[in-house]
Amino acid sequence: MTTVIRTMTAADVDGAADALLRGDWGDRRSFFAFAVAHPGCDAIVAVDADRVVGTGVGTRSGRVGWVGTIFVAADRRGAGLGTALTERICGGLAAAGCRTLALVATEQGRPLYERMGFAVVDWYVTVEREAPAGDREASAGRHDPGPSPAPTVDAFGPADVAEAAALDLAATGEDREHLLSSFAGIPGGLALRDESGVLRGSVVRAPWGGGATIAPDLGDARTILGARLAAAAPGHRVRAGTLLSNRAGLAALAADGWTEAWRAPRLHRGEPLVWHPDAIWGQFNHALG
Repeated sequence: MTTVIRTMTAADVDGAADALLRGDWGDRRSFFAFAVAHPGCDAIVAVDADRVVGTGVGTRSGRVGWVGTIFVAADRRGAGLGTALTERICGGLAAAGCRTLALVATEQGRPLYERMGFAVVDWYVTVEREAPAGDREASAGRHDPGPSPAPTVDAFGPADVAEAAALDLAATGEDREHLLSSFAGIPGGLALRDESGVLRGSVVRAPWGGGATIAPDLGDARTILGARLAAAAPGHRVRAGTLLSNRAGLAALAADGWTEAWRAPRLHRGEPLVWHPDAIWGQFNHALG
């Protein structure tokens, strides 16, 4: 049977999502629906007749391209399909001008990516904490800013995008304004501003539940994550994610009651990236960053 790799269309979304569900990769339906419609994403499928047996998504964010959702059905593994999907995504990103390619690998996929020239640069550490009951704001682990006027945390909206994009670019090295604009106004987004009205951190939520969280200052990060906890229903487990190299951040989160849920390596290929991992506290997902 001939396997064909081609662009994913809206008609492929259900089949692709079902394939990942059968592979215990979770429900990616809303993400695939976004990726096929968003001009900054390149979504592909591998199909045998009318059956989806593989997927991949590339995201262009300025000079950085993300490679993600490289999935191969169990009965198609070991024959080079994962490599072919990855090469197709990487080639498209390079042709679009991306000079640094980034991805987060599973244990199974990491050897493949390393053979293709990717190298581990850091590790994502996902942490979680149960939203408290009772006086939620007081017990959410907010950082005490001291005698200065307290910062304000409001819903993230379109008016916050330009400032958030500048903070995001400095933190990630990526131009993700196209993503911030797409998700502005989704419930759960937060904008942290100081007493002068300057944006100091943000949470931008995606429809599937991820949330890119940027805060260059550790105290601001603790405040905005505390606001996430305060807004969650009691007992709900809230997740955040920073990099293993952010030792001070991980220690502060542990002191605030966050515990590690899992970790995975981040790999790069191409030009070295100028970024600040200690300003990153959450991700959209591992195909967007």
